[in-house]
Amino acid sequence: MAKLDDILLHVIGDVDGALGCAVVDLSNGLLLSVAHSVPYFTQSYLEAVAAAAVDMFRGKKVSSIEALLAAQRGTPVENAITEIQMSTDGTFHFMAIVRDKPHILVVLITSRKTNLGMGWVAVRTNLGKIGELCP
Repeated sequence: MAKLDDILLHVIGDVDGALGCAVVDLSNGLLLSVAHSVPYFTQSYLEAVAAAAVDMFRGKKVSSIEALLAAQRGTPVENAITEIQMSTDGTFHFMAIVRDKPHILVVLITSRKTNLGMGWVAVRTNLGKIGELCP
């Protein structure tokens, strides 16, 4: 998926402080594409981050809460979480679901010097392009 890789490289090149960007299949936890500029982002590290993202969006506890909300509202159970922003001591993580492909997640990791608005703009403006290239 060279084109998907190109989009992710473009994202990290455009965002000041970007460390890496990945596309994760939430149905199985697989990394579909990754671009990064950090030597310690090893394959096992990236897979652990992908697994944590899957848990945040589709984990048992999240699914239980979504089922409770659906029961209270009398609506069908659905994956209600579409975006998450997470901060660590040194990084920001921007995570968003591709609208027409709710099993596809985009994750952008930046340093804390990154403007939050610019991080979200980079993720959101590329969701459609990423979605077109994902199964």
